[in-house]
Amino acid sequence: MSVQINILDAVKKYGNNTVIEDLTLHIRGGEFFTLLGPSGCGKTTLLRMIAGFNSIEGGDFYFNDTRINDLDPAKRNIGMVFQNYAIFPHLSVRNNVAFGLKERRMPKDQIAKQTDKFMKLMHIDEYADRMPDRLSGGQQQRVALARALCIEPDVLLMDEPLSNLDAKLRVEMRTAIKEIQNSVGITTVYVTHDQEEAMAVSDRIAVMNGGVIQHVGTPKNIYQRPANLFVSTFIGRSNILDGTMRVENGKAVVDLPTGYSAVFDTVAPENLAPQKVKLSARPEELIVQKHGGEGLSAVVDDCVFLGLNTHYFVHLTSGEKAEIIQESTIDSIIEPGTEVRLRLNTEKANLFSEDGERNLLTGVENDLASGK
Repeated sequence: MSVQINILDAVKKYGNNTVIEDLTLHIRGGEFFTLLGPSGCGKTTLLRMIAGFNSIEGGDFYFNDTRINDLDPAKRNIGMVFQNYAIFPHLSVRNNVAFGLKERRMPKDQIAKQTDKFMKLMHIDEYADRMPDRLSGGQQQRVALARALCIEPDVLLMDEPLSNLDAKLRVEMRTAIKEIQNSVGITTVYVTHDQEEAMAVSDRIAVMNGGVIQHVGTPKNIYQRPANLFVSTFIGRSNILDGTMRVENGKAVVDLPTGYSAVFDTVAPENLAPQKVKLSARPEELIVQKHGGEGLSAVVDDCVFLGLNTHYFVHLTSGEKAEIIQESTIDSIIEPGTEVRLRLNTEKANLFSEDGERNLLTGVENDLASGK
């Protein structure tokens, strides 16, 4: 049975320091849910509160209808995968995977059957009799994941499980983790500071900053319509420009540096008013035009050819710097020193209030605000 996790008005304090205050979150049964944010934002603290490893100074935590605040961690039926694997160096792969089942005093034949099942699921059955010091980092992490899943927990908790692996192994393991989670269907809460990793594995993501959840949504929605400027700059890369919005014929016209104005058709009606704004344009949302035309006036400072795409680093004639990514062409690369115009893709770019706290466009879906 898939377990929903409901967190209501959670508070976490260390002495007089409050690191999480009045946090409310709903995690759906069976979904792969990621807590994403910079170091020190509270994501691991929240995960450990769910696990029972941290005290709870306020609020209520539920697995379905069961309040777990005062429930011993061993009785929460969770599987936990740590950053440092935490597998036992003196036990073979088989005995590591079987450890939780032996602690529960299951019959030996059931232990053997269950252990074999999850070793095969994680593709480590051929290493069953090996000791951990003879395994690669990726193989050790597969052992840790098999051990966590073998007890058939209600909830799987993962704290930066891939951060100790090299880049190639991280990609391989995140694919494996997502496939296993899909096949098992277990409610999974995953902690990472790696945005690409979060985008690759998650059904939904909660972006945290300073102990506060900023945006909860699908990877697509968080990337395309971030709730605020922090989310926009934390997820992927963004070029930020100051602008001024005015209204002409019922449409928003945003005056930007270098004398360029852009028309936005997607400003929410309640936000359609003269005001100062912050424009967020991702590198792929600025298009380089070599032969003039309308756009932001800029000069190419540097370029990096990366096969499929070419990255251009420019400065606007008004002084601001920007990065552009565009598909490489057969034609020659635009050389540094070339004057260009940057056309803005207004369908994809985002507009925020001057303080950066609100996205002014339609299409922002924040499950935190709706309480889903």
